[in-house]
Amino acid sequence: MLAKAKQRSLILASASPRRKELLEGLGLTFTVQPSVANEVVEGGVSPEEFVTILARRKARDVAFSLAEPEEEVALVIGSDTVVVLDGEILGKPVDEFDAFRILSSLQGKTHTVYTGICIVEAATGKEKVGFRATHVTMRPLSSDRIRRYIATGEPMDKAGAYGIQGYGATLVENMDGDYFSVVGLPVSLVSDFLEEFGVQLL
Repeated sequence: MLAKAKQRSLILASASPRRKELLEGLGLTFTVQPSVANEVVEGGVSPEEFVTILARRKARDVAFSLAEPEEEVALVIGSDTVVVLDGEILGKPVDEFDAFRILSSLQGKTHTVYTGICIVEAATGKEKVGFRATHVTMRPLSSDRIRRYIATGEPMDKAGAYGIQGYGATLVENMDGDYFSVVGLPVSLVSDFLEEFGVQLL
């Protein structure tokens, strides 16, 4: 028999404030324990494999570190997001020059945002893994506008060097897919997975 929702403790294996806000928006009670897992993935994998590998690695890292008896019913949520343009995976910029390079390459083009999600049951190691892909078209941007956006500081901790939930929304012309996946967490997929572990949001 599946455990009831009140018996579950949820742990977000991420320090991302955006993911935290999205989970809070679902009315969930959870704690944050950022993963310290290695985020290097060997070449030759697809974007789908890349984000699911890292989401699983992050969730497992935290789940397998839990030792207290009351944590046996814990569900750990791991996630990873990348931006892909012309087959190239674009992560977070290393500095402002890199942010300018990334945003210049994205401007006026359509790219794809992949977000992987993994939920691991700490007691058993049972897991659910999946991803969502969303196509985003960036407006044509002048170099001056890109620099002004970088000056806000918003691009520096985000895959693809922009945040669609902030000033970056002004850079986007069109989107086809899941908005929340672009923010960093596919909430409908999280909801589906949690239900399979006995946690009902509705």
